Amino acid sequence: MKFIISRDQLLAPLQQIVSVIEKRQTMAILSNVLLHVYENQLTMTGSDTEIQIVSKLNLESSTDFGEITVPARKFLDICRLLPNGSEIKFELHEDKVKLASGRSRFSLSTLPAEHYPEFNESEFDYQFLLNAGKLKKGLDKTIFCMANQDVRYYLNGLLLHISNTRLKLVASDGHRLSIFEDDIGQPTSYEARIILPRKAVQELSRLLEDAEAELNIQFSNNHIRIYYKDVVFSSKLIDAKFPDFSKVFNQAFMTPLLIHKQLLRDALTRVAILSNEKYKGITFDIGDDLLKLSTHNPEHDEAEEELQIDYQGQPLSISFNSQYMLDAVSNLDSELAVITIASNASSCFIEEPELPLFKFIVMPMRI
Repeated sequence: MKFIISRDQLLAPLQQIVSVIEKRQTMAILSNVLLHVYENQLTMTGSDTEIQIVSKLNLESSTDFGEITVPARKFLDICRLLPNGSEIKFELHEDKVKLASGRSRFSLSTLPAEHYPEFNESEFDYQFLLNAGKLKKGLDKTIFCMANQDVRYYLNGLLLHISNTRLKLVASDGHRLSIFEDDIGQPTSYEARIILPRKAVQELSRLLEDAEAELNIQFSNNHIRIYYKDVVFSSKLIDAKFPDFSKVFNQAFMTPLLIHKQLLRDALTRVAILSNEKYKGITFDIGDDLLKLSTHNPEHDEAEEELQIDYQGQPLSISFNSQYMLDAVSNLDSELAVITIASNASSCFIEEPELPLFKFIVMPMRI
């Protein structure tokens, strides 16, 4: 097995693959990247048994087809630290891989490719095409609401809901919920719901750098596979039912209030400095076209700030986690934020004034 490849061509796909590989593995071979050379094409595979990334690179020339696994992070570090534009000569000698570039020489230990675990995928029942930029935006607008190591394991992921021509992404940690909804671009003629695991969502968000690319997305009840340029991304899915959140829309609401996003964001950031470090609670006193933000902490520090708002409804006092509110406001694309509170003060909606693709719901807290 022997080939020559440009360092610049190899580096980006190798970084994508290594990001999937866990630093601590139950199987030593899972710390390696699988390299397969056949007919002027190099295929690299990395996996943690839950997620797999396969990247295909064209070679100008290759001889001695074959496959082998090499330590992923060491291979990446070597490529990363070589000069831009350099060429890497790769050659397999018995159980060692020899790398040569300019005056640099490296020898890496290997493990046999036949011991690399297969990523068993079920038959895919559904398929649709989607713009990569659309999915990337949806992931970035919802990813921060996913739970982390929650006992309700279905919350440690993201709901992908396809309803004919509509795509909906939903994430929640039980205290807040974000929804992104957009048009797929063509009819799919089916309705389906799947839950992507937290790590898969994070890796996908990192992977989708080209907003103009087209994705081919295939999925079943157990697996998802996404074709993106020369990369194939695969992941197992969370086998569970996402909670029904539609009831939160079917209730009475108070008059919406309009506020400049940046003013609210800055004020929240300043007032939060003196909030309780554990609970981060801030009280919103709303009324007479004025919003007063206030907080205090166990050290008896206090902060408050007043903001002009456009509000015609009943006066109200309600408290929220400041970080949850900041996350929501920071993800709005418009200059204005629309804040709508349920009549029973059980939830608060934050969205954009016109044609919002993104909605954020946060539950109040007691201070």
